[in-house]
Amino acid sequence: MILLQDKPLYWYKNQQDRHMESSSSTPLGAFLRAHRERLTPQQAGLPSGPRRRAKGLRREEVAQLAGISPTWLTWLEQGRTESVSAHTLSRLAAALQLSGAEIDYLFDLAGLKNPKDKRAEANPQAREILEAMLPHIAIPAYVLDRHWRAVAWNAAAEQLFCGWLGNPEASRSQLDFIFLTPEAKTFIDNWPERARRIVAELRADLGQQLDNVETAAMLERLRRESADFECFWQQQDVLEREGGERAFHHPALGRLHKRQITLRPANAPELKLVMLL
Repeated sequence: MILLQDKPLYWYKNQQDRHMESSSSTPLGAFLRAHRERLTPQQAGLPSGPRRRAKGLRREEVAQLAGISPTWLTWLEQGRTESVSAHTLSRLAAALQLSGAEIDYLFDLAGLKNPKDKRAEANPQAREILEAMLPHIAIPAYVLDRHWRAVAWNAAAEQLFCGWLGNPEASRSQLDFIFLTPEAKTFIDNWPERARRIVAELRADLGQQLDNVETAAMLERLRRESADFECFWQQQDVLEREGGERAFHHPALGRLHKRQITLRPANAPELKLVMLL
């Protein structure tokens, strides 16, 4: 027999509603709900009020801040974007205090073009140019495609990433190396934080590709085979890819410190040239 005496009935109803929402979630709905629930009334300039049961902001509060109806917000959280305008999404992004990368991602999920998005169309010659450059770069450097697979690298990168680029039997996916290769957790310094940020950067990169068959299969496999990836993916974080200090524990060379920079060809944003100074 199940006793309901320890919690009020509305708690069980709320849990049931959240389960139903989660089970029928769309990428857009999951993203909006995650950011609505993580924004506190204090951050939004609203009074918290007594006996507040909602986690984060209520739909009505976000709708009021964005100047839209609660019904519109409900539809968007259900993934219904047939009549939504770029202006409405921009107001919603402002209400949720989204970053630039998060705004681009929101527009991608809604199938709309962000008026402020400066990303260009791809140039098929860009990969060939980057591949020709790599042998002339003395520091470790490699090129990733839109699914974070290494499509080219130089000898210095092969030496540094001996368990990934230096292993002819290893997957060329950087994501496979980070999340499915056990030694990556000791090779990459501060692995938990780096892995979390990598998933957030990946989410920003994918954008409208989430419905792509190849992308969906890649994500499904990673979420199934890596509990860490699944945990970070569920957090709905979105970050621009950034450089900075990196440290590695090389099995032969010991602890190495590098400064990573990532360059994107202006006419081929799906490619990333990563260099470690």
